[in-house]
Amino acid sequence: MSSKQFDLVVLGTGPSGGTVASKIARSGKRVALVDSRTFGGVCALRGCNPKKVYVNAGQLVDQVHRGNGRLVSDASLQIDWKQLHAFKTEFTQPVADKKEQSFQDDGIKTFHGVARFVAPDTIDVVGTKLTAERFLIATGGRPRELSFAGAENVTRSDEFLELETLPDHVVFIGGGYISLEFAGVVARAGRRVTVIEKNARVLAGFDPDLVDQLTGSLRDNGVQFQLNAEISRVEKSKDGRLQIHFANQESPLPCGLAIHGAGRVPNIDELCLSQGEIVHGENGVTVNSFMQNPTNPRVFATGDCADNGMPRLTPVANEDARIAAKNLFSEKLDRVPDYGHVPKVAFTIPSIASVGLSEEEARQTNHNLDVLSDDISSWGSVRKIGPTVAGYKLLIDSKTDVILGAHLLGPSAEETINLFALAMKFNLTATDMKSTLFAFPTFASDVRSML
Repeated sequence: MSSKQFDLVVLGTGPSGGTVASKIARSGKRVALVDSRTFGGVCALRGCNPKKVYVNAGQLVDQVHRGNGRLVSDASLQIDWKQLHAFKTEFTQPVADKKEQSFQDDGIKTFHGVARFVAPDTIDVVGTKLTAERFLIATGGRPRELSFAGAENVTRSDEFLELETLPDHVVFIGGGYISLEFAGVVARAGRRVTVIEKNARVLAGFDPDLVDQLTGSLRDNGVQFQLNAEISRVEKSKDGRLQIHFANQESPLPCGLAIHGAGRVPNIDELCLSQGEIVHGENGVTVNSFMQNPTNPRVFATGDCADNGMPRLTPVANEDARIAAKNLFSEKLDRVPDYGHVPKVAFTIPSIASVGLSEEEARQTNHNLDVLSDDISSWGSVRKIGPTVAGYKLLIDSKTDVILGAHLLGPSAEETINLFALAMKFNLTATDMKSTLFAFPTFASDVRSML
C-alpha cells in the first residue's frame, strides 16, 4: 500500500471538480484528481451535452413535420437512431479521450477508483492513501435507487445514451426532466412511448398550467401517460421483453425497454464520509455559505453533491466551483456564491422554462400579485414555424412592479427565460423590460407583449 501527500485532493472530474482542480494546480499547488468513471463528468459525457444532441434531432423532425404543407412539401424525414448515436459520440468521445491528459498537462496527478475517507485528512483509492491539506467533494449525482422488484431490468439514462437501436415500445419510469426530454425524442423516432409517474402530474417543478399544455401536446404526438401509477415489479422474459406490473392495476404493461427517469440523488454513499468526520445527509454534504463542511473544515463540496439548498444544475455547480477555488486556501473565508435567480429548463418539445417564484409561492408571500398569463399558440411568432403549443405566466408585484417569477412554454423558451433571469438579478422592473426595444421579429420581442 502506497501513500501520497497533496495540497488538494478533488473527488469528481465534472464542470465543478475539474475546474477547481485546474485552477488550483495552475497556482502552484500539488493537486490530485480522483474519479471512479471516465474523466469528464456527467454533463459532458452522460448528461446535458449529449442529451441536447438528441433533443436537437427531435426538435428538427418535429418542426419539419409541423411545417408539412406550409413550410415544406415533403416531411418524410426520420431519425436514424444509429446515426444519431454516432453523431453524439463526436461530442463525448473527445472528452473521454483527452480530458484526463489535459489535467495531467496541468500537473495534476490522476487516480481511478472509488475514493473512501479513512481519516479526516486521508482517503483511500484502491489501496493508495492520499493525504491532503484540503479536499473538494464534487462527485455529482446518481440515479435514485428504485425500490420495486426487478429494478435491475431498468436501463439508466447513461446506458440509454449508448444504445444504437430502439425497440418498438419504450417506457420511461418517472415524470421528471430525463423522462420528458427523451420521451419526445423517442416518439419522434417513430416508437411507442409511455411515461409512468407515481404522482398526479409530471414535471413537478414547473408551472402546472403550462405543464398541462405541454403534456397535451406530447399526447398528440404519441406519448402516453400513466399517472398515479405505482410499479410493483418489472419482469424480464428470455427474449428480453419486459412486463411492468402495477400495485393498483391488474394488467401489466409490456415493453421492449424501460428507462430510469425517477430522479437523482447526491453521489456520496461510497465515500465513507463519517470516517472523515464530514457531516452530511440525504441532500448531500453539508456546507456553509463558503462551500465548506462545518465539521471538517479542510473539506469543501460543490455541485450536485453539496447540500446548499440550490437546484442541482450545471450553472449552480459552476458558481460553486468559482467560490470554492477562491476559498480553499484563503486565510480568511469571505467569498460566497452569487447565484442570482437561477433559471431552469426542461428541453422537452417544445421547451418549458422557469425562473423565480411559482404562482403558489408568490401568492403565499405577496399580497399585491398580478398574474399575467396566456396561451400564445396562435401568436404569429409561433405560427411562423409551424403550429405548436406555447404559453406564459408572469408574476408581478403590482405595487413595486418587481418581477417575482417567469414561466414560459414554447419555441425558444430556453433562451427567452434568460432575459427574465437577467432582469430579476439586476432588479429591472416589468416596465423596464416592456420599454426595452428587442430585435424584431424574434421570440424575445414577444416579451413586450407578455408584459
